[in-house]
Order: sequence, then C-alpha cells, then structure tokens
Amino acid sequence: MDTETPACQRIGLFGGTFNPVHIGHLRCAEEIREQFSLHRIVFVPAFMPPHKKQPGVSAQHRCEMARLAIAGNPCFELSDIELQREGNSYSCDTIEYFRRQSTPGSELFFIIGSDAFSEVHTWRRYPEFFEQCGFIVMNRAGVCAASPFNLPGDAARMFTRLDENTYEHRSGTRICSAMVSSLDVSSTDIRTRAACGRTISYLVTPPVERYIHEKRLYRQAS
Repeated sequence: MDTETPACQRIGLFGGTFNPVHIGHLRCAEEIREQFSLHRIVFVPAFMPPHKKQPGVSAQHRCEMARLAIAGNPCFELSDIELQREGNSYSCDTIEYFRRQSTPGSELFFIIGSDAFSEVHTWRRYPEFFEQCGFIVMNRAGVCAASPFNLPGDAARMFTRLDENTYEHRSGTRICSAMVSSLDVSSTDIRTRAACGRTISYLVTPPVERYIHEKRLYRQAS
C-alpha cells in the first residue's frame, strides 16, 4: 500500500553540538516525536555554537556521527544547513530557513532542553523565535519545568498560560513542557571515556562507536 507524505507536517527541529550524539539524544527525540505526533524530527548539528565552548571535533565529524546514529529511522532526518553557513550558528537563522522551506500550513517546533531554554533570552533576536515556531521544552525527572514567564522584559507579557504545561504566544504558537526519560548519559562522559580508552558501548549506537574508533576521535594527545 502506498503511503503519502502529508502536505502539512508537524516538524521538530533538534539542534545541538552532538559531540558526540548518544542514545539519550535519540531516546528523547523519539519520545518527543510520539508525544507531539510529529511527522519528522530534523537533527541540526551546530557548526560553531556561540554559547558553548567550541567543540574539539570538527563539525563534519559531528554531522557524520549524527547521520550514522539516525540511519534507519524514517522519522529522523539530518540537516547540515548550519555547516553550510559556517560562522556562528544562530538559531534564529536556522528557524527562518526551515520556515521558508516548509509547506504552508506546516507547524515547526524547536526542541530544546530546559537548561538551554532558561538562557534563551541571551540568544540573538530571541523574541522573534516565538512568532516563527513553537517550542518543546524537555524536562527530566527532578528538573523543574521551564516557564516563559521567567523571561525578562516584554517577552513574558507575550504569553498566556493555558495549563501547567502549555503557554500560548500572542501569535498563536505555543511553548510546551514535556517530560522525557532521564538517561544518565552525557557527551562529556563519553568523550572522557574515549580519551582514556574506556568502552563507550551502549552509550552511543554501534555505527557511531565504530566511527569514533576508526577516526580516533577524542583521543588524548600522546
């Protein structure tokens, strides 16, 4: 039976350094896809994140690991748009790009962790985000839900609280808080393990593990 891709889609944008991408990223993305009935989730590796220490591994390597990690999941896609632009990777530019590329009527959702969302007011042109797309704020067990009313200045006045997990922007987009599985996996720990020659099995997918070993990524300088 033929299946057609719906013209109007619900699309999640999942950005990050993915240094490296691990099972926690994948599990959270899958849970968000299911909870919010998203047709697809696009992983968007950052070229040069302006709010983080610059990754020691090239964007090309990080992008390839993300591609390997999501292969086989028809609902996951990879975009290298931030690598194409080079320079600092600003979320406002990425959101604008996908807004232009999306079919009219499609809905965009920017997927972000609660810790990163608490700093959204420091991002470039952040008030514009809320008119361009919705936000899905991931919270893990033991972490308080993020609230747009914590935003400074006029931003807080742009929202109406609909329920304990949902806030609506005056443009009609929404910020939704979502609980996801709390897997104790971090990219920092994986890099440390790889640097020391310790196993990273079951923290990353087998193709990503092979890639890290073959390319000798995260190895300590001898």
